[in-house]
Amino acid sequence: MTKADIVNQISHKTGVEKMTIEKIVEAFMGTVKEALIGNQNVYLRGFGSFIVKKRAQKKARDIGKNKEIVIPEHYVPVFRASDKFVNKVKENVR
Repeated sequence: MTKADIVNQISHKTGVEKMTIEKIVEAFMGTVKEALIGNQNVYLRGFGSFIVKKRAQKKARDIGKNKEIVIPEHYVPVFRASDKFVNKVKENVR
């Protein structure tokens, strides 16, 4: 499902113009991005959480040069679905 599909479905279910829904979806995504960039987590009860997770420094191998490299610690955005949401998917997806 793409962003356009989401916009179409929300527009169909609510009767609101697609252009308005698209602006709302874009604003939502922008707000989540800004929060995560600002090291703030976003919690949506019953859906899940967008969190900033710290990855520790680790050693890896550059197989092209056959050298060991160090990947410094860094932060990544992560989505964690709520237990309620996970259970719904488990029950209904075959």
